[in-house]
Amino acid sequence: MTADFGSRVASARKRRGLSQRDLATAAGLSLSLVKKVEQGQRETVRLETLRALAVALRVRTTVLQGAHTDAEWADEATVDLWEPVRRALAGGPDDLEDRPSIDGVRAVYDGLRPALTAHRYTEVAAALPALLRDADALDERDGRAIRSRILGMVGWLLVQNRQFDTATEALTRAIDQAPDRGTAVAAVNAQVWNHLRQGELALAAELAQQWADDIEPRFSRATGLQLALWGRLWLYVANVGVRDNSPGLTDDALALARAAADRIGREVTYDPSPHRPFGPVTVAQIAGECAVITGHPERAIAIGESIPATAVVSATAAPRLRHRLDVAKAHTQLRQYGEAIAVMRELHHTAPEWLPQQRYARDILGEIIRGRRTLTDDMRTLADAIRLEY
Repeated sequence: MTADFGSRVASARKRRGLSQRDLATAAGLSLSLVKKVEQGQRETVRLETLRALAVALRVRTTVLQGAHTDAEWADEATVDLWEPVRRALAGGPDDLEDRPSIDGVRAVYDGLRPALTAHRYTEVAAALPALLRDADALDERDGRAIRSRILGMVGWLLVQNRQFDTATEALTRAIDQAPDRGTAVAAVNAQVWNHLRQGELALAAELAQQWADDIEPRFSRATGLQLALWGRLWLYVANVGVRDNSPGLTDDALALARAAADRIGREVTYDPSPHRPFGPVTVAQIAGECAVITGHPERAIAIGESIPATAVVSATAAPRLRHRLDVAKAHTQLRQYGEAIAVMRELHHTAPEWLPQQRYARDILGEIIRGRRTLTDDMRTLADAIRLEY
């Protein structure tokens, strides 16, 4: 953490006429933490801490944030799993005896869909190096579309597995290779999420709004896919707005996304590999996320209970899994720890390779067990499964 960050907090506090103790109380933080932040003694500060300070000081989070980011990078086991994929992305000598065809590459790409949808990362990571080499060997012009989709898929997976720099490279190439904006924007969505997952709020908002403006559809003529791609970008803007203590931006972005979803009228898949949906359910799930962040857990739980099971396109779609974590967080905020653990147990059963990649899951479980003298069997199992530090 830089001294500049601490000086920003101190300056805003003084302009509001608050003491350090006043700020700590208003933000729900300890006085010692506020002192360390202002004195530049903290190397890292979590995004939720920044937001709490921003809310108390009535400024945007980005006003305090400066260049500070909030990324949790992959652990050693995850890095090792994806090393062959990173090497394949870097390229190498073309020693293929049989030249791949576009149809053959597309068939392998489509064949990965079940494993992608189920978040079976070990299986997918083993198949990707050969697929990337074959995609690179395709004709430069004719292979652009399928190569862009493969690179976008790989970039999304690397973001999911917390390897942000390599993800950036893959997604940048995916956007560059795309033969049209409709193909590129799926990778753009993943790149926005990449920024957001690292706490790079300003970059995420800028990229999402730029592309939302560029591809804004005419509602009377737009296809469901066009509306979904545009609406998903506005949901990311809402994600940024709620973290940046900008309720106006959040509400406006949600309204635009909701308009697109209502026009579609159902959940549609804007990218099948991996399965990424958009529609009224996805918008409701992001509204629930916003409710949790702003301290309205009852609203988040009510949203979750209002979504009929038949409206969910896939039980393992990443937005749905993330929504279930938001529900667990809401239960935790209400001290309904048994309900929170039940949701976490459900997620461990549904997506066992997805859950360990979620720092959010570790935050929730850590909050539950910190004040407990003994742990239940479920808590111990979950702590091991999500790699919660001792």
